[in-house]
Amino acid sequence: MEKKIEFVEGKVDWKGRAAVKQKHGGMRTAVLILATFGFENMATLALAVNLVTYFNGVMHFEISDAANQLTNFAGTGYILSIVMAILADSFLGRFKTLLISASFEFLGLALLTVQAHYPKLQPPICNVFDPTASCEKVSGGNAALLFIALYMLAAGAAGVKATLPSHGADQFEEKDPKEAQQMSSFFNMLLLAVCLGGVVSLTLIVWIQDNRGWDWGFGISTIAMFLGIVVFFSGLPMYRIQAVQGTSALIEIIQVYVAAIRNRNLTLPSDPSDLYEIDTDKEASIEEEFLPHRPVFGFLDKAAVKRGQHDNRESVNPWKLCRVTQVENAKILLGMVPIFLCTIIMTLCLAQLQTFSIQQGLTMDTSVTKHFKIPPASLPIIPIMFLVIIIPVYDRIFVPLASKFTGIPSGITHLQRIGVGLVLSCVSMGVAGIMEVKRKDVARDHNMLDAIPVLQPLPISTFWLSFQYFIFGIADMFTYVGLLEFFYSEAPKGLKSISTCFLWSSMALGYFFSTVLVKIVNAATHGSNGGWLAGNNINRNHLNLFYWLLSGMSFLNFFVYLFVSKRYKYRPGSPMLLTKEDKEDEL
Repeated sequence: MEKKIEFVEGKVDWKGRAAVKQKHGGMRTAVLILATFGFENMATLALAVNLVTYFNGVMHFEISDAANQLTNFAGTGYILSIVMAILADSFLGRFKTLLISASFEFLGLALLTVQAHYPKLQPPICNVFDPTASCEKVSGGNAALLFIALYMLAAGAAGVKATLPSHGADQFEEKDPKEAQQMSSFFNMLLLAVCLGGVVSLTLIVWIQDNRGWDWGFGISTIAMFLGIVVFFSGLPMYRIQAVQGTSALIEIIQVYVAAIRNRNLTLPSDPSDLYEIDTDKEASIEEEFLPHRPVFGFLDKAAVKRGQHDNRESVNPWKLCRVTQVENAKILLGMVPIFLCTIIMTLCLAQLQTFSIQQGLTMDTSVTKHFKIPPASLPIIPIMFLVIIIPVYDRIFVPLASKFTGIPSGITHLQRIGVGLVLSCVSMGVAGIMEVKRKDVARDHNMLDAIPVLQPLPISTFWLSFQYFIFGIADMFTYVGLLEFFYSEAPKGLKSISTCFLWSSMALGYFFSTVLVKIVNAATHGSNGGWLAGNNINRNHLNLFYWLLSGMSFLNFFVYLFVSKRYKYRPGSPMLLTKEDKEDEL
């Protein structure tokens, strides 16, 4: 007996035909997408932790300027993901956008490789740690080449981040219980792919950058990115591809606000059923979602207030009158904003582990054995190795076990998972401050406050820094994956493709605020030494106070998060909402 052919609603194959469930999508194609993400992170994660050293040691930026260059680069990449997502939704589609973006990322890495290989494209060699040296900072055409390469890389990374997670989630159908569970596992495995790529990046590539040269390091990253493109493209015949909508759901959200302002003087009807909505039978025919009215953010309801009988016609101006479902989607998005804002500070903390903590490691003893020294930029390998083990345990053991007690498919709610990570990031910064005090005490006790990093290492192991990396690594697993799931599951149907951009946007703002905060702290603490974080001598700075400032800010932010998360109302049909109702029915 032949199996019945099942088509996947809203998805097509690479030739534009309706996607067949048995032939397209599923975990087999998701594995290719995960592998692509792994290669992409293998190519770029080393940059996130070691690029400050390149800016400082090769391009001759001061440490604080080098840190700001990195956070500006990272922040730009994350914020551009919004633009890329809109392009993917409205014009190109996710597959094409992802392929083009990955190619841009490849070209950016190739340009960095070329510049690192030829001395003429760099400033003259100089020891920035020598107080008597006058090092020339990169400028002119060489600076232009550096920033063109960096921001091509940033734009490419933005497109990959905007489309790859959502394209992976497209391989599963939420209405199928089995595939819905696989989708949840996919998001956990997404972090695992990052970690596996990171293991190679933080060991092999970082070691090559530090010991064989930056041109070799960038070259290996370029090859890794090329392999990622090949792996991704190989799955083309098997992918479920989201059809291009032609209109952006983001525009529909904007229409709600415009219509609400235009209709601000109209009176809301006492019966919500009098608000504008298309007929249910028409709804079914165009396969749009239908959401019931909720008594929250009532000022947006004015966007659906009908002016007269003519508003029931099909030719309605969407900038003057919106459907109830459209208004409810805007309400859901607005409700997610406070959660979004509370997570920005976590990336602000992460930025310090990618910048100042690396500079701490450069001053310490990096010996593992008599003949092997670990590059300071490889320190994040410790939490990543732990995550490689704990993520499968979390996904395969903790989640099913917790689900038996909570009734929640993901074990704990997305908001609980995010909260755990926020607490751990606060602890991580507190520990980082304590470790910095210990490191400076060693420098002071051995009269090495002016020791040259790397050449004159302090008699304290760089593995003392692993505590702050370890704690923050676990925070990563909880908050960032929790955010990814939260935004994807709660976002309106038409915004699923750009839902992951909320996470990247949160990270972007965190990186930008890091740049601003460093400048504010230096300005506010300006004295004889120029501020807490001024200059190239980290031994005479007050990095510990900066870490504790971040820990205090994170502590206060957590209490704000508790307030807004308790007030958050899940969207209709959410598994979290259904679980609560089921428990009430049982009682």
